[in-house]
Amino acid sequence: MRPHRAYSPGLSGVLPLREGRHLVEVLRARVGDRFTVFDETREALAEVVDLGPPVRYRILEERTPEREVGVEVVLYVALLKGDKLTEVVRGATELGATRIQPLVTCHSVPKGMGEEKLRRLRAIAVEAAKQSGRLRVPEVLPPLPLKEVPEVAQGLVAHPGAGARVGEVLDPERPLALAVGPEGGFAEEEVAFLESRGFRPVTLGRRILRAETAALALLALCTAGVGR
Repeated sequence: MRPHRAYSPGLSGVLPLREGRHLVEVLRARVGDRFTVFDETREALAEVVDLGPPVRYRILEERTPEREVGVEVVLYVALLKGDKLTEVVRGATELGATRIQPLVTCHSVPKGMGEEKLRRLRAIAVEAAKQSGRLRVPEVLPPLPLKEVPEVAQGLVAHPGAGARVGEVLDPERPLALAVGPEGGFAEEEVAFLESRGFRPVTLGRRILRAETAALALLALCTAGVGR
């Protein structure tokens, strides 16, 4: 069996059913095969002891790799058309976000999200964490009206025409909240509201970016320069 990482909360010795099915039905695991399990704080080399269901394993060697950003990074992203949030959740997980909070905004075309889509986005976060070597799977939360965004210690909002650049205002040692609008961007009054909550408008350059590109560009600029 080729090298594989499986998400197993608590490293309990039992894989969640989805993870176990993938190991057995897709990767054709056998008793004695080795793979990696991880949860929010640890990962370990493991060995299959029972194909189940559920699949059971024993831990051979624990590890504590340093792959997280080192500070909390919350991404507030407006609800987007079609399946664009899938791309955002996958990329944001790879880039180190710790929480992903969809927002309902003035210019959002979708004004809500069904339970099935939310479950799918959470599954994508798990898969992206497995692929990227992360221990922590970011929370993907139900949509929140923008007016309910709380005050933040350090926040940046992507806004065309802003004068400040990320590198000029980012404090790499403080928890970080990032906000990105929908297609068409935030309304001016929404930007003003976010400023009242502790967000500072920043530019992402002179080019016009798609909403999903802007979210990942802002996140990449920040997580490359914060924490570890």
